[in-house]
Parts: sequence; structure tokens; C-alpha cells
Amino acid sequence: MLFNSWQYIFFFLGVLVIYFSIKHKWRIHFLFIASYLFYSVWSWKFALLMFGVSILNFFCGKKIFYASTKKAKKKWFTIALVFSLLPLFYFKYANFFIDSFSNLAYYFGVNSNKYVLNVILPVGISFFTFQALSYSIDIYRKRVGVETSLIRFTTYVAFFPQLVAGPIERSTNLLQQFYEKHEFDVKRFVEGGKLFIWGLFKKIVIADRLALYSDSVFNNPEAHSGTTLIVATVFFTFQIYCDFSGYSDMAIGSARMLGFRLMQNFNLPYLSNSIGEFWKRWHISLSTWFSDYVYIPLGGNRVSIKRWVFNILVVFLLSGLWHGANFTFVIWGALHAFYYLIEFIGKKMLTIAGGKHLMEKGYYKFFKIVIVFTLVCFAWIFFRANSVSDAFLIITKIASFSGHLWTGVSSVTTVLSVLLILLLVSVQILQFYNIVPIYFSKTKLPWFVQWLSYAFLLITIALFGMSSNAFIYFQF
Repeated sequence: MLFNSWQYIFFFLGVLVIYFSIKHKWRIHFLFIASYLFYSVWSWKFALLMFGVSILNFFCGKKIFYASTKKAKKKWFTIALVFSLLPLFYFKYANFFIDSFSNLAYYFGVNSNKYVLNVILPVGISFFTFQALSYSIDIYRKRVGVETSLIRFTTYVAFFPQLVAGPIERSTNLLQQFYEKHEFDVKRFVEGGKLFIWGLFKKIVIADRLALYSDSVFNNPEAHSGTTLIVATVFFTFQIYCDFSGYSDMAIGSARMLGFRLMQNFNLPYLSNSIGEFWKRWHISLSTWFSDYVYIPLGGNRVSIKRWVFNILVVFLLSGLWHGANFTFVIWGALHAFYYLIEFIGKKMLTIAGGKHLMEKGYYKFFKIVIVFTLVCFAWIFFRANSVSDAFLIITKIASFSGHLWTGVSSVTTVLSVLLILLLVSVQILQFYNIVPIYFSKTKLPWFVQWLSYAFLLITIALFGMSSNAFIYFQF
């Protein structure tokens, strides 16, 4: 059930009406049913898998909390960790490691028959696994109290607005909100509705239109010139942002209309002036998850320089692998680790050379924004390419910077895509200067300008909206 479908619109409106019509004590049961119904549209079997992961962490959380010894706590935490990650490993990574082992054996002269498991990746498995597991980790660290209601915990893991593509919530934020009594609020409904419309616009007007060009080029890079591949890379850069941030906006907006506050997942990432800042603005719920549950436990930056470099590499490589079982994603993660480390060294050298005042200059910050954006675009080539060989072919052709520019299936559509990117960038600049709100903050624009803007979005959605079968991050 996709957010950009009439099926979801009717489903959500039905949930909204019933949720605020029934007594507070029955609402958690209703949200449980609605959330599992939402996921079961894809597969009821995988809904059972999600329920199993939820039950595992619920009961292990209780065992960890009430364990009388450190050894017992560690035992139950290990059980939660291993058996939560096993399904993720099987469905997402088993074939990847089998294939890698076969290739390695062949490299050393050992012939082995390639065996492929016939598995289907459950939608959103990485998201609901991390969300459930974070509860057990927080219990083990004594950051949260134990949850005594199974239905409340399973609803927290399966909460339908953010179930299949995030944001990846924490029990410290979302779980506690299921205790609150929500009343229907017109202002909150309007705020959530506006955000949903903006997200829908980014998805079906911008992202899906950009996909027409970028998908055609990346799926057949041999047939296109370096110039065309540059355009396709830039198009994909905005496509993936509008696709994923559009989903996040619709998720946060849906939850907001029901009275829930989900965490911000994007904060103008392409206006970042450093790679470190980019990762504080891009997929915030995932980057903070890895920071809290991987980077800091490894020692963070409170270790030797060699160990710190190791920690950075581990986090970025895991982040790449999280996105998919393919070496293209691993290289994408490694590239960002390389960027981060080189940036750190460069900043240290500039400070030593007495150039600290230069960092505060406006033109220097603008220059860094351009550089960071270019580096991010380059890394997206590996993320989007169908294989590592395709990625290097694309880079080789781009380096030639030659050939005829393909105008797409329709030159009108391609020109419209460029105009939509310019519109998006203009809005983001206004958001950067707090003239236009990112989420629910107050805006400096007059009320009639706000409403005219959303009327424009609705008209544009009706005239130029395109249908698509999925969101990019559903495969992760």
C-alpha cells in the first residue's frame, strides 16, 4: 500500500476517523490492527516475521531489565541481538556472501557450483529490525524502562506511517507516545496535511519524472555519452532525495495528523558544507542509529587516531552494506568514509596553517557546498549503478566529457525535470534561511502566500503527477 496511491489515502482517512471516534483505551488495539493490515497488503507471511522479531525483543527486554546479574543481562541481550539479525542476514545477505565465497574460491582455483537461495526480501526488514533491536539495546544500557504491554510494543515496531521506510524511531520517542491521549486538532491536521502534500509533490512530480531519464541511462550506460551520464547522475542525485525525503515527509505528516511526533529524517542535506554535516542532515534516523549503537560503543573519537579511523571505516562500510547486498553499496560507504577522513585532515592542516578565519568567509562556505555536492554526486554513481563494472564504465565515460547529450524519451519532460530541480533548490534555499518552514515551524510568509503555494502544489500534482510502483528505499 503506497503513500502515493488512492488506496492509502482512503485507508488513512478511514484510520483517522475511526481512531478519533473510539475510546482511548481501544486506540492502541486499533492501531495494531491497522498497522498489520497495512503491512499484510504486501505479505501476511512477512507480517508474521515482523511480529516474531517484535515478540523476541519484547520478552528479551523484560529478561534483560529484571536480570539479577550482569552475566544474565548479557546472555539475554546476545539472544535478542543474534536472533533479530539472523532473519535480516538470511533474507538480505545470504546470497551476497554465498556469491562472494564462490567467487573467492574460483579466484584461488577451486571450482564451486554457485548456489542461489530463492528468497524474497521482506519490505522494510532493515527498518523494523533496527527499530525493535534499539529497544533491547537501550534496555541493556539502562536508558529506558521496560515496556509491560505486548500490544503497545508490537504497535510501536509496526506503526504504519513509518513502518517500511522510516524514520527509524526509538522507544524513547515513539513508544512513550502510545500512552498519550490524542484529541483531534485542526491545526495539527493542517500541519500534517501540508507536509504530506509537499512530500507527495517531491515524490510523484519530481522524483518519478527524474527517474524516466536516470533509469534509462543507468540501466544501459554503454549506449550513452559522458555528457548524458553527468546529467543522469545529477538527476539521480535529486531523484533519490525527493523519493526518500518525500516518503519521510508523508510518513511524518500522516503521523502528525494522528497526533504522533516522528523524528526529522532530512534537513537540507545538499546544502551541507562538509561531509560530516551531510551525514547529520541525510537519513538522520539511520546515521544517528549507527552513531549511538555502533560508533560510540566502538569508542567514538575518544580513542587513538588509528582506532578512530577504524571506527569511521566500520560505520560507513556498515552503512553501505545496510543499504544493500552488493559491492556497489560497500564502495559507496567506503567513498564517504574516505571523504570524511580527507576532510578531517584538510581541516586540521588549514587550521595549523592559520587559515581558520577563511572558514568563516561566505564565499569559502559556498565553495565547500559545491565541492561536497559534487563528491556526493560522484558517490551516488556507485549507489545507483547495477554493478561495479557499470559504475567504472560510467566514471570512465564521464571523464571523457564528450559525446552527444541525450534529451531523453521526451525533450519536454527533460526540460521540465530541470525546471523542477531549480524550483526545489529555490525552495530549499528559502528553507535554509528560515523563510519557508521545513516541518512545523512558523513561517515568515503571509498566510495567503502559504495557501496559494499549497494550492499550486495540488494543481501541479493533479496535472504532472506520475504513478510509480514503489519507493527506492523499500528495497532496503
